[in-house]
Amino acid sequence: MPKPDIHPTWYPDAKVICNGEVVMTTGSTQPEIHVDVWSGNHPFFTGTQKILDTEGRVDRFMKKYGMGTTKTAEDKAESKS
Repeated sequence: MPKPDIHPTWYPDAKVICNGEVVMTTGSTQPEIHVDVWSGNHPFFTGTQKILDTEGRVDRFMKKYGMGTTKTAEDKAESKS
């Protein structure tokens, strides 16, 4: 038997609000939950995610710490010609 008056109030139809618009309802201890991002406007879920990393990680590391250049087989062949 749970103790009386120690548990928070449960709201079974709490509204999740994003940009002033109700996006879903859920159960919560708060009547309204304000969020900045949800699956309807997140770039990963909407397919609008852009890849910012165009340079490889190894190349960036080598450049950052001045460990020389990382040449591929094509670059080596061109430098010999």
